[in-house]
Amino acid sequence: MTDSPENPMGLMGFEFVEFAAPEPNTLEPILERLGFTHVATHRSKDVVLYRQGDINFIVNREPKSYAAYFAAEHGPSACGLAFRVRDSHKAYARALELGAQPIDLPTGPMELRLPAIKGIGGAPLYLIDRFEDGKSIYDIDFEFIEGVERRPFGHGLKCIDHLTHNVYRGRMAFWAGFYEKLFNFRELRYFDIEGEYTGLTSKAMTAPDNKIRIPLNEESSKGSGQIEEFLMKFNGEGIQHVALLTDDILATIDGLAMAGVPLMTAPNDVYYEMLEERLPGHGQPITELQTRGILLDGSTDPVTGRTRLLLQIFSEALFGPVFFEFIQRKGDEGFGEGNFKALFQSIERDQVRRGVIATA
Repeated sequence: MTDSPENPMGLMGFEFVEFAAPEPNTLEPILERLGFTHVATHRSKDVVLYRQGDINFIVNREPKSYAAYFAAEHGPSACGLAFRVRDSHKAYARALELGAQPIDLPTGPMELRLPAIKGIGGAPLYLIDRFEDGKSIYDIDFEFIEGVERRPFGHGLKCIDHLTHNVYRGRMAFWAGFYEKLFNFRELRYFDIEGEYTGLTSKAMTAPDNKIRIPLNEESSKGSGQIEEFLMKFNGEGIQHVALLTDDILATIDGLAMAGVPLMTAPNDVYYEMLEERLPGHGQPITELQTRGILLDGSTDPVTGRTRLLLQIFSEALFGPVFFEFIQRKGDEGFGEGNFKALFQSIERDQVRRGVIATA
């Protein structure tokens, strides 16, 4: 879908996520364990492109850059985000007209100027219209490494499914308004989750292209829990996790586990015992899911036999408080609402174990 009254910015999916860290060479080994390959290097800056399938992750190591200052303040983090648009100049002008704050990033000679506005936590939100093979921003600004496949298979991760923003209490409406006003996002789901000690609310926003999805999370009024811990560790609002899509979650998780990626532990046995009751006739191999800690959600209709399923699992925090989600969709376009509480409680238990939450 190009620009239209429904999709006025001509959104066409995620283009890349940019990462940075205060300490050099700390992110690259993590990305490699996740199945990403260094495929290209910037022509004039200390910036590298990692790929797996159609996922572009940029590691910005350039000293005294916007990314370096961001990492100095926030630690290892996702320091930038890019949307694909049909016409970047048109989209950028419209964003500024609607009150977006421009970010002017320095460029070198013979280098593309990527239009960017101020996004979550001050991170640049880039608007990219050069993404076809042979004409992309990478073909112009980067040199591909000879002999390295341009779109490695890795662990079978294909594309960015969604990514979340953790925001300060009371700020969810601001960020929902930001995406609604500039990009015509709409609310897809709303959750209000309570654990034993803490709670959170989450508003899942989706773009009119149905490819860009951004759940916004804020701490509930009940105690100081997971969102509060992120905000304290991160020194502000930001991208909490990036969800990556696979067509075969069992094979993907086996690959990640073999590579040493630490994954969230499974909920208790009762979770898996109740799956048939919660999703009758789901047809998934419970033992194989349970041994890997994979969560299952969706809906089933025993009468028609129609099933819409979503399988998901999360890594532990891999740099700073940032983690990744691995997801397979079998007709379900949600975010694992049925798993949300199970996941929330497992993270809460971990916080209790680490002494972040006082139980007495």
